[in-house]
Order: sequence, then structure tokens, then C-alpha cells
Amino acid sequence: MKRDVLIGIDGGTGSIRVGFYDLLGNSLGFAATEYRTSYLHTGWAEQSPEDWWNALKASLAKGMAETGITKERIIGISTATTSCSVVLSMLDGTPVRDCLIWMDVRASQEVNEIADKTGAKLSAEWMPGKLLWLKRHEKENYDKAEVFCEYQDWLTYRLTGIWSININNSCNWGYNARERAFAEDFYNAIGLEEAVSKFPGGHVYAVGDAIGTLTKEAADELGLGYHTLVAQGGIDSSIAILGMGVSEPGKLALITGSSNLAMSLTAEALFNEGSINTGPDHLLPGYYTSYRGQVSSGSILSWFRREFCRDLEDVEEGVFHYLNRQAAELEPGSEGLIVLDYWQGNRHPYLDSKVRGMFYGLSLNHTRAHMYRALMEGIAFGTENLLVQFRDSGFPVQEIHIAGGTSQSDVFMQIHADVSNVTVNVPQDRQAPCLGCAITVAVAAGVYPGLAEATQAMVKLEKVITPNPEAHRKYKRIFEQYRKIYPGFKDWMHETTNIYLQSPAQSDQELK
Repeated sequence: MKRDVLIGIDGGTGSIRVGFYDLLGNSLGFAATEYRTSYLHTGWAEQSPEDWWNALKASLAKGMAETGITKERIIGISTATTSCSVVLSMLDGTPVRDCLIWMDVRASQEVNEIADKTGAKLSAEWMPGKLLWLKRHEKENYDKAEVFCEYQDWLTYRLTGIWSININNSCNWGYNARERAFAEDFYNAIGLEEAVSKFPGGHVYAVGDAIGTLTKEAADELGLGYHTLVAQGGIDSSIAILGMGVSEPGKLALITGSSNLAMSLTAEALFNEGSINTGPDHLLPGYYTSYRGQVSSGSILSWFRREFCRDLEDVEEGVFHYLNRQAAELEPGSEGLIVLDYWQGNRHPYLDSKVRGMFYGLSLNHTRAHMYRALMEGIAFGTENLLVQFRDSGFPVQEIHIAGGTSQSDVFMQIHADVSNVTVNVPQDRQAPCLGCAITVAVAAGVYPGLAEATQAMVKLEKVITPNPEAHRKYKRIFEQYRKIYPGFKDWMHETTNIYLQSPAQSDQELK
């Protein structure tokens, strides 16, 4: 039987999504399985790695059953996963505790101390701050773990039996792809001397490299053949830009999902904040993946649906279709509402994990539809705040390639176009990380000579959305007000957040 199917696996914040593709990038089928996130305290977010594995098994079984694709037809698989999702593991792959996923920002104090000691401005999402928190607050788990890794690395081990360093993912740990070394002086300076020795070692892979084949155990559990190739994927956002058709300089990709990332391939690094995230070569050789990101975007809409739309679960057209239809009937600006999109803090431009989201302008006239549209507009303002930084760094932004769950909403895409005054290109396949993974398999299997060639051959556009000049003029004025919120309320938000971050004993002591 001819082997002609590529599988792309997207380990996202809420589910594992599996896409089946032919060699030209045409979708043959898709399946997804959700898993649970635990929010034990404000700013915390954890998941069970075993839930990821079980969800992968379920998605593969469902997709293969629905498409009729047999394991004999499958060439290979590749994975894209959330990044900064820290796993403490034993060498045999047994997790020591649940994973601190990317949106967990409990390490805000630790990254502030790291900045004071080293000058490196890190996000509280990243590996170093989280490891420092674990060493301080869960020393037993920290010491017990034999491997410090991320979602991507843990999943690769379960698939292949190989512990390895993924160049694309380890950039946030301070790994220099050209020197093939970690920033050990940095880890020594912040009190994590032993951390580097616990990072996965021995094998280093770039995006599109062939890692090996499935172990017998993994193949049997997943219902795949032992010959199935495993190609190196990477961070979901990085792999997604391939799946959106961005494989050369000059284009900008906006990856939407639980969070938003604006990314571009650039000859020089656009943003220099004293970070340990060095480059280039993280995705394509010779290029930096310059990016700006929002912590919360689609996750805010999911929160709104979960907490305020339970009565809509049985509507025939679906909850989001219903909400989008109502929001489309409203004028830009949601009749005076402005939303600050900081539900889990701010990644860029402020790297501030101690601020939170808010609505301004609520009146007795506002409805659920007004609030939903205002959420979309607030997220779009947060995205425009990212694009401003690209423009200020000399990168002209006139059009964007967009993908992810929110790209299925025409009204949301129009809001993005109108807020940022850009053309929005929507690819035919909205599951960009899955298609991007299929591209990496095609390269690893020798179907195409490189990632750029595979991307050009396998990605197709579905539609182009242009901005409305009148709506943009209105949004421009509202965006100016949005930009004033952070400097005006930063100190107040920090003071208020600190009240809720303190233990009862600390609060009692302050009262005395």
C-alpha cells in the first residue's frame, strides 16, 4: 500500500488536534480531544501530561476511523505544542507533578529578581522563573526530577524513547543554536546551577529534522505502524507560521488561539530586551523569529462562553456563531465599552504579570452582545499594540496572515482589519499548527528539499479581508484611549493584585 499521508499534531492549551494531509497539503481529515486545565490560584494553570497522551490516542483513533486512513498509509508524524509549559519528569517519562503550562505566571516575583541580578527581562511564563519558583516552593519535587523539559520534549520522548533538545523550543531556556550550548553563567547567577544538567541532552534537532521512528510501545498504543517517521516540530506558534504560508522575510503571521502571537522572519532581531532568548536559526537557518505576544485572547472568549453563556449551549447554530451574529449587528466601539485584555497579565509590551483584565464603560443599556463584541475589540487592541512595536522597529505592517480558532469568525477578522488598518489573509486550512507539522514531516521524509519549498507548495489562501476606512478612524480614537489604561492604572493594578497574591498571614501582619 502506498504511503501518502502526513499527520500533524497540535498540542494546544485546551486540546490535542490531529490533522491528516496529502503531500500537497490538502486536508484529508481532522479530530480533536479536549483535556482539563486546573486553575488552583490566581495566575496558576496546570495540566496532566498523561491527559495529553490519552487525548492524542483518542484523536488519532477518531480521525483514522472517520477518514478510513490505515496505519500503512501514514508516512510520519510531527508535533507542535504550547511553549513554556514546564514538566518535571523521571528519565522513564513518568511526570513528577502536573505541568506548569505556559499561561501560569506564578513566578512573577522570581523573574523580577532575575532581572535585578542579571538584567535579563524574562516573562513569568518562561522556564527559568518557573524552575526557580519550584526550587523554592516544591524543593522535594525539584530535587526528585531527573529531567526538566517542556510539553514538546516530553511528548517526543513518549513517541521515540529519545530525550532531545529541540532548538526551536529551547530558545526560551537560553539555548544558543550556533554554539550548541546553554547560558550556564546565567543559570549559575540566578541560583539554578543544577538546572542545565537536567535539561534533555545528547541529541539536538532543528525543525524538519528526522528524529527517528515510533517505539513499539508508542506505535501499539497509538494504533500506528512501527515504521512511522517522527519529525521534529516545535513551538505551536512557530510551526503555525509555516502553516499560514510565512516562510520568508517581509510577511507577518498572527497566530490566534488561547493567546495571540505576531511573528515574522527577520534578518536581524527586531527586539532586544536583554533577554536570554537568543538567535537566529530557531525556525529557518539564518533568520530570527521576531515576535510580540498577548497572554490572553481566545482564552478570554472561552471564559466568557463558559461563565456567561451556559443558556446558549443548546442553540442549533452553536454558541460562538450565535454570539458573532449578534455582535455583527452592533456598531464599532460597542456603545462605549473598552476591554483591557490582561486576564493573565501582559506579555508585550510590558512583561507585567501583576495586571489583570477589566471592562470600562458598562451601563444599564449594555447587553451580553455588547460585552462579547467589546471583548473581541479589546483583544484586537492588544494585537494592534503588538503591531505598533513592529512598526516602531522599522517593520512595515500592511497585511497579516492569520490562522487559529478565532479566524473562523468573519466579524472578528473584520475587527482586526479595521483596528489595525491591515489586509487580513486567511488560509484555506485554519489548523495552521497541524498543517505546519505536516510540512515538517514532508521535509523530514524528503518530499520537499526544505521548509520554504514545502510551505510554498502546501499552503493555500481561502479569503482576503480588507479594512473599512470609516471603522478604522473610529477605532483609532478608541485605541488611543486603550493605550492610556496601562500607564494610568499600572500602580493601582499592582497594589490590588498584591492583595490577592498575599497569604492570609501576610495580610494580617500588614493590618497590624
